Amino acid sequence: MALPTTLARRGLATAAAQRSSLTLGMIPADGIGREVIPAAERVLAAAMPSSVTLKFLHLDAGFEFFQRTGVALPDATVTALKSGKLDGAMFGSVSSPSHKVEGYSSPIVALRKKMGLYANVRPVNRPASEGKKPIDLVIVRENTECLYIKKEEIETGADGLKTAYALRKISEDASRKIARVAFELALKRAATGSRPPKVTSVHKSNVLSVTDGLFRESVINVQKENPAYAAVKLEEQLVDSMVYRLFREPEHFDVVVAPNLYGDIISDGAAAL
Repeated sequence: MALPTTLARRGLATAAAQRSSLTLGMIPADGIGREVIPAAERVLAAAMPSSVTLKFLHLDAGFEFFQRTGVALPDATVTALKSGKLDGAMFGSVSSPSHKVEGYSSPIVALRKKMGLYANVRPVNRPASEGKKPIDLVIVRENTECLYIKKEEIETGADGLKTAYALRKISEDASRKIARVAFELALKRAATGSRPPKVTSVHKSNVLSVTDGLFRESVINVQKENPAYAAVKLEEQLVDSMVYRLFREPEHFDVVVAPNLYGDIISDGAAAL
């Protein structure tokens, strides 16, 4: 969940250089997670200096675990992650059903809230080849709010037809925090690269003027309040046109920051570039 990002890889390398041992929590969870997590263990073990002892602590979570035990995210997993005894953790995949299952809630969403994992940083890289331009961008997704707070209800009208509602939460606090991550990342990338720093703020405030409007204003204000961020070019992109431009000209983007749902969709789509 955390280690695959560029920043986390650097953090792991730094920790390895300073420590004689590292312990990582490994949560395969469901489906392909049971394939990629063991593979990741082998890669990490092979890449680790011989002077460092690498240990793995296997932890439970997921829909398959829920089917066996009635619990999707056991307290033991959260306790281990919060214990301070781990140097990092990796999460595989969750096979959450597309229909409602009584008592079940996505463990990855719950884990983000319990651990305060508000920043989902997803690098997208592709070298130049066969006439294609290189791609080097990072999508910074707010990870705790939006529609993923999972507050939904359904009503049945007098005519017997059902109407479903979902509550969307966008707070100034979370929006400002994720904006700072994006600006700091843009500055760090510029310091080690050849392109000027740029942040693209993704929203739909022309329709969702209250919630997305707050996200938009928060990003703008974070830049205004920090003199260091003046060096970063801030541009805005409506989410629908963002999808279009992402596939038409991905090389245009540097750091992209978005609320939870938009960030989820565009980062998954970017994996196809």
